Amino acid sequence: MGEWKKTGCVLCAQNCGLEVMVENNRIVKVRGDRSNGKSQGYLCRKGMNIANFQHNADRLKYPLKRVGSGFARISWEQAIDEIAEKLKTVVDSHGPRSFAFMGGGGQGSHFEAAFALRLLRGLGSQYHYSALAQEFSGYFWVNGRTFGRQSFHDVPDVAETELLLVIGWNGMQSHQIPQAPKELQRLARDPDKLLIVVDPRKSETAKIADLHLPIRPGTDALLLRVMIAIILRNGWENREYLAAHTSAFDRVRSLFLDFDAEAAVKVCELDFGRVTEVSRLFATRKSSLRYDLGIFMNRHSAVSSYLATILLAICGRIGTRGGNVFPGHLMPLGGHSDESNPKTWHAVASGLAPVLGTFSPNIMPEEIMTDHPDRLRAVIVSGSNPLRSYADTQAYEEAFKRLDLLVTVEVAMTETAAMSDYVLPIRSGYESHDGTFFAVTYPEVYFQMRQPVVEPEGEPLESGEIYLRLADRLGIVPPIPESLHQAAAAGTAPFGKALMQYAMTEPAALKNIPFVLGKTLGKAMGSVHKSLLWGLLQNTPKSFRENAARAGFPADFTLAETIFRTLTDHPEGIAIGRLDPDRNMEELRTEDGRINMHIPELIDELAAIDAAREELALAPDPAFPLVLMAGRHTSMNANTLMRNPEWNKGMRPCTLAMHPADAEALHLLDGQRVRITTEAGSEEIELEITDTARQGHVAIPHGFGLVYDRKAHGVNVNRLTRNTHRDRFGTPMHRYVPCRVEAL
Repeated sequence: MGEWKKTGCVLCAQNCGLEVMVENNRIVKVRGDRSNGKSQGYLCRKGMNIANFQHNADRLKYPLKRVGSGFARISWEQAIDEIAEKLKTVVDSHGPRSFAFMGGGGQGSHFEAAFALRLLRGLGSQYHYSALAQEFSGYFWVNGRTFGRQSFHDVPDVAETELLLVIGWNGMQSHQIPQAPKELQRLARDPDKLLIVVDPRKSETAKIADLHLPIRPGTDALLLRVMIAIILRNGWENREYLAAHTSAFDRVRSLFLDFDAEAAVKVCELDFGRVTEVSRLFATRKSSLRYDLGIFMNRHSAVSSYLATILLAICGRIGTRGGNVFPGHLMPLGGHSDESNPKTWHAVASGLAPVLGTFSPNIMPEEIMTDHPDRLRAVIVSGSNPLRSYADTQAYEEAFKRLDLLVTVEVAMTETAAMSDYVLPIRSGYESHDGTFFAVTYPEVYFQMRQPVVEPEGEPLESGEIYLRLADRLGIVPPIPESLHQAAAAGTAPFGKALMQYAMTEPAALKNIPFVLGKTLGKAMGSVHKSLLWGLLQNTPKSFRENAARAGFPADFTLAETIFRTLTDHPEGIAIGRLDPDRNMEELRTEDGRINMHIPELIDELAAIDAAREELALAPDPAFPLVLMAGRHTSMNANTLMRNPEWNKGMRPCTLAMHPADAEALHLLDGQRVRITTEAGSEEIELEITDTARQGHVAIPHGFGLVYDRKAHGVNVNRLTRNTHRDRFGTPMHRYVPCRVEAL
């Protein structure tokens, strides 16, 4: 007889609540969890198919060591001993810059990050490479300058907005906000609200919109500058808000006053009257803005984020109900990196600095291949698959061959794992205590601490446990007295008192607190991740405690323990806080408490974005006359997490989408095999002719080309991208890759 258990989806950043039926230690049925306050029973087809993630032929069960061209099973003791010894040899011989960690928990298992980053710091390195820097570096950097902290980010208050402007985001497929399809359909159906979409394609979101602006690929920054110019020209800006909540706008206003908006709109291949009307509506309604990879991974990525902030600010739409607001978190997504601080490392080959504490994965190949004495020589990859997820697969393959040590910590035998020296199996998100810090909601602050719903097969460990063992073997974990172990066994209350006394006598305790917690309380609880949750709640800031009190938790010394117990008693997740909507602007961390509107490092690039120069820059290369969107979101891809192709059986999950006019000009037919070529290389793929594509623009989804059960499925789009085709922050321009398509 099966049993229904509560958990959450780990296949995208929304982490919707699930109920799974478990029979004989297997997930056999899935349904949305109505008791989850964030998703409220909503579920997409990815979550419906999580059994294909959990139970697949590529699952790792035991530690593996490369022997010749294959792998041999080894014990955990041997794996930890050998990896620790090799790491120590590399770092002792070449310095801490020779070691990097790549990962951070993927889409749904973030508790490993605290342990992995503590190991990284314990070895003296700052080189953390993360998918956040693959997509959002320019955005977070701009937030640091405008809002005061790179970890601050704004989201649309969809529940209260009257107008949602969408740029480069197909929420009907990619989600990125809770219950995105339901919310978008609600807005589209409401006669008193407006959904406006700016997208080259007639995307699923554009199809239901009140208005669709089919923008020319690569001209988003130009359009944003146009909209700001139109609003200022007509006096539609919110002058009262600008005076009260912004600073230095007078230093950038002139960039928009004498701007030739009419000529710029022609370059965008849009109608000036429609753009003017959209600008008026946005400025005069209770409006909000949501943009995504269509801007983040496109030309002028950082400047586009800067312009989006200016647009929102001049209309008074930041920190206000129905506009773009600052959500709350149990923990921010990362730290603040100051590239001007001499203590902040810059990569030795590219010179790039971290953003949000992480380096862009697109620079890693050259950081390995450089002849600089401080080049990367040892890398641990965890919950990440750079050979399919990041630009320029060829560059990664060559670079990884040059490493002295490559360790992959994973659920399944990925393409990256197959190249590694050691492969360490971790428990999946359904076999361990874990959670995600992606819970972006407003005004409630939600958190879900998942519990194991199936037992692991073989010998996989919680990912945090692996880093604890490595740190212990490397001598990073400080000495722990037996009294602390005894206190942990007695319960959290006596442990808390004993931990305070221990921290006062052991200087290394506080900076290594994840390891101390894992080795003591984690052992008593049977989970190092669960012990870290307890530790996080003991050290929350005043703002969190105020939010928790508004959600009904006690405003006294019992707060942390009460939330911990409530979270562990409610695996469906709970609201652990509630922000005060009337004080949202107080979240800003700029010196004057205002939105800083002047970013001098971006002014020259912004000023150069005009009709004449953009038209010249966008002129097609005869050798590559089309533009490839490398990484299309669909309901049939889930990064590289879903390795078993059975979940898409009977569908066309990996095709090249092309407009009928382009197909006719090239004498191509639907379903035909074609060759697509870019500067990086060529791939063969099935053609899909569809009027949802834009003429001159083709698209391939990401997350394919996976070798499952020794057979490749689909096309790896990152064989068509160069890691050097990127902006100043390392963000790849995946949404603007010149290409050509030919019949085979």
